[in-house]
Amino acid sequence: MSKKNKKTETRFLTDRMLGTLTRYLRFMGYDTLSATTLQSGNKSEDTVLLGIASASGRMLLTRDKELAVRGGNLARHFSSDDVLFQVRQLIEEGLISDDVEVRMQRCSLCNSILRLATREEIKSTEYAPQNRMEVSFYWCPQCRRLYWMGSHGRNLTKRLRDYLLM
Repeated sequence: MSKKNKKTETRFLTDRMLGTLTRYLRFMGYDTLSATTLQSGNKSEDTVLLGIASASGRMLLTRDKELAVRGGNLARHFSSDDVLFQVRQLIEEGLISDDVEVRMQRCSLCNSILRLATREEIKSTEYAPQNRMEVSFYWCPQCRRLYWMGSHGRNLTKRLRDYLLM
């Protein structure tokens, strides 16, 4: 696996079938738009996705083989629905770094860039952990959601690394 870090270069657009991969990529710090932000039921959604990918310089990630063929170099097809296999495929194709970890840089829901949370934002969030010592909190200004590196983030990083070492 390559040690090149293409994280700052590669931006993605995912189809509706790759929701879990979308969240994983965002957790890892990759700028990842999702087709779920588009109005559903549009019969020309594939064409719209290809247009967005082309206009914004994003790599379209899809489970739809026909769409990937239409996208050519702008698209990557995933035959597996296993998110860990999908992450491995992106690494093997040199589209993301093999130094996988949860980075708390992007909102997993809307893709906005996170910033450090203020004390007031932390205090006003009911789901924030009570023991706040030595914990960095991050805030999504768009979703108004609080993030922190807890056991979920550490477990996700471990799961990714363990799988990739197999």
